[in-house]
Amino acid sequence: MGKPKTTPKDFFLWAGAIVTFYWSVIAFILLTFDYVNYAFPNALSYYPADPYQSCISYEMASIIVLFPLYMLLMWLIRKDIVKDASRKEIWVRRWVLILTLFVAGIAIARDLIALLTTFLNGEELTTAFLLKVLIIFFIAAGVFMHFIADLKGYWDTFPSRKRAVGIGVIILAIVTIVAGFFIVGTPAQARLARFDTQKVNDLQNIQSQMITYWQAKQKLPATIADLNNSLSYGHVPVDTQTGQPYIYEATGVHSFKLCAVFNAQSRVNQNIYFETRAITPTPVGVKDMAQDNWQHGAGTVCFDRTIDPSFYPPLK
Repeated sequence: MGKPKTTPKDFFLWAGAIVTFYWSVIAFILLTFDYVNYAFPNALSYYPADPYQSCISYEMASIIVLFPLYMLLMWLIRKDIVKDASRKEIWVRRWVLILTLFVAGIAIARDLIALLTTFLNGEELTTAFLLKVLIIFFIAAGVFMHFIADLKGYWDTFPSRKRAVGIGVIILAIVTIVAGFFIVGTPAQARLARFDTQKVNDLQNIQSQMITYWQAKQKLPATIADLNNSLSYGHVPVDTQTGQPYIYEATGVHSFKLCAVFNAQSRVNQNIYFETRAITPTPVGVKDMAQDNWQHGAGTVCFDRTIDPSFYPPLK
């Protein structure tokens, strides 16, 4: 009896299953890495990881959509195998299983090499690094053992164990997704956080325009509307959440303050992107906040700024 023929249906079912499987696994690994980065931030990183600005939402969405799709495709494949046991011997199935074993084996080897290289170089084995190594190792080892068992027919001999493993994987995926809502917050909270980030960016933009205005005229504007000069300064941003202008007040010859209404306390150190040495910031109404940043609390928060003419001399 000849080998069973692979139909277009077989090919695309297995192709879809392997793509959704790989994508789901990669998204799961990246998602757990983001959790580790958030729980154990890198002290050498100038801009700490912000879950609202990272890929956590995309990774969560990938798992939510692709993992059930993978389960559906595998259910259809197993349904065909139950009807016709010869479908287990088609070439596309064996190629997918062997390819996955190869990729998982490479991932395990690479993981061990990275761990040993870090150790032999005398570098610090940080908690975040070790957790990431363990994540890669256990996922790759789990995939390797699952598919080699499938290749040897272990799951056909012990279907109850296969069912238990499937339930465990589903529970793990659900727990991982739910954990993301405690880190990223609900979609409503994430939206409010993006509004706050935009407000900080707008205040930075206005501050830059204030400096340019002072350099050109050797005085601060009387109102924030004075900055509206399409030829020189561009449009002054307004609060995108409320549509209202930001609060501005000149407090001295070289000093002023900018205020905005924030939805929540900032979760990361929102550093200024241009030279902070020339401006001495002092957030008003925020206790125990470090200087030279844009951290804020909830509610109305003002930032006092003083322009140093030695760093920003008047324009000739």
